[in-house]
Amino acid sequence: MSRTSPRPGYGLFQLLVLIALIAILIGMLLPAVQKVRESAARMQSQNNLKQIGIACHSYMDANGQLPPGVDDKSFSGFAQLLPYIEQDNLYKKLDLAKNCDDKDNAEIRAIMVKTFISPREPHHPDPKAGPTSYFLVAGTKSPLEDNDGIFYKDSRVTLNAITDGLSNTMLCLESNVGDGSKKATTVARQFVRLKKGDLKNIADKTGVKDFEDGKNIAGNRGSAWIDGRYLQSTMSITREFGDKRPDVDCGGAGGHAGIRTDTRGTNVGMADGSVRFISSSVKLSVWQAIATRAGGEVVNID
Repeated sequence: MSRTSPRPGYGLFQLLVLIALIAILIGMLLPAVQKVRESAARMQSQNNLKQIGIACHSYMDANGQLPPGVDDKSFSGFAQLLPYIEQDNLYKKLDLAKNCDDKDNAEIRAIMVKTFISPREPHHPDPKAGPTSYFLVAGTKSPLEDNDGIFYKDSRVTLNAITDGLSNTMLCLESNVGDGSKKATTVARQFVRLKKGDLKNIADKTGVKDFEDGKNIAGNRGSAWIDGRYLQSTMSITREFGDKRPDVDCGGAGGHAGIRTDTRGTNVGMADGSVRFISSSVKLSVWQAIATRAGGEVVNID
C-alpha cells in the first residue's frame, strides 16, 4: 500500500501576504469601478435631459408653443410633457382643473418618474411627492412672472421667439435635490423660504442672515416634479454656480437661485435638443447669457 505525503499548507506569513495582495488589488480596482459607475450615471442623466428636450419639441409640434413653466394651478411644464415621455396614463389621471397639490392629485404627485430624477441623486425630501433633479429655466430675473428665459409663469414661448439661437439657450439643467432638512446645514441642499410679498424687495443679500441664524430654512428643493413653483421644478439664474449665499424662494413666485451639484459642473439641456456638460468654472455672465431666449448675447459656452 502506497503512502501519500500530506499536502503542504499555507503558513501564517504566506496567508498574510496573500491577504495583503488581495487588498491592494481591491484598492486599485475600486476607483476604476467608481469611475465606471459615475460615467454610467452621467450618461443616464444626459439621456433623461435628452428625452425632456425631445418631449419639448414634440409638444411644440402638437401645440404650436412650449408649455408654461408653471400655470395658474401651479402645475409644472413637466406635468404637461408627460404624454411625450411615454407617461400618457399619468397625464390622463391629473385633474388639471384643481391645484397641483390638491388631494385629488395626491396619487399622481407621489409617483416617481425616472425621467425626472438623476441616478446620482440619493435624496427624496418629500415621501408624498416624486422629486426632480431637473429644473426648467425661467431666465435671469427674480420673479417667475414675465421672465426672460423659456419657462416662466404662464409662459407659452415658441421656438421662433428664441432669437439667441436654439443651441445657445437652455431649456433645463440638472441641480441638487434638497435633503428634507429644516436645519441650516449646507446651501447645497437647503434654502431660505420667505413670503411672496418679499419678492418685491429682494436683494443680493436676501436670505444670508436668515441662513446664518437658522431661520426660514427649507430642504425641499426639487421635491415635486408636478409642481412648477420656484425651486420645485423651475428656477432662474441669479447666483453663481455653487454660490456660498443661500438660494431664496419667495412663496413659490420667484427668488434667488444658483446651480448646486456635488460635481465640477452640470448637465444642461439646450433648446435644440442637445445635451452638454458645462463646467462649474463658467462665469455667471455666461450662465445668464444662455438662460435668456432673446438677450442678443454672443457667448462661447466652452
